[in-house]
Amino acid sequence: MSTTSYPVKGQCQCGSVSFVLKAVPKMVIACHCKKCQKLSTSAFSITCIVPTENIEIQGELKETRRVADSGNVNLGKFCPNCGNRIYQVNPAAPEMIKFKAGGCLDDTSMLVPTTHVWTSEKQSWVVIPDGVQQFEKQR
Repeated sequence: MSTTSYPVKGQCQCGSVSFVLKAVPKMVIACHCKKCQKLSTSAFSITCIVPTENIEIQGELKETRRVADSGNVNLGKFCPNCGNRIYQVNPAAPEMIKFKAGGCLDDTSMLVPTTHVWTSEKQSWVVIPDGVQQFEKQR
């Protein structure tokens, strides 16, 4: 159980972009898709689903766009100086963001995934704990 007290502050690797997470994320997801493996340069990425009113972001951001398998547009925002991905959003549903919290928060104790997606593409050595929700593809 997390002992995190809110708000939680954080910043990108170079400190040019800072943020304040004001409340518990709605969901913490580990995504094992090949695109997230490339993005995180790891076996999976950690994403917090956060209502936009629960996060404040300061600093200049650049963006990338791609179309997900679902057909939804995936707009990614990142620091133009260090390249850290800060969040992703579907422009058709801007009230929720996919905050790429990773190691960028001062307190990461709440970053325990309750759901794993794209397990069909996960690294064979990754062991998902018993009782944690899993989906072979995006749900």
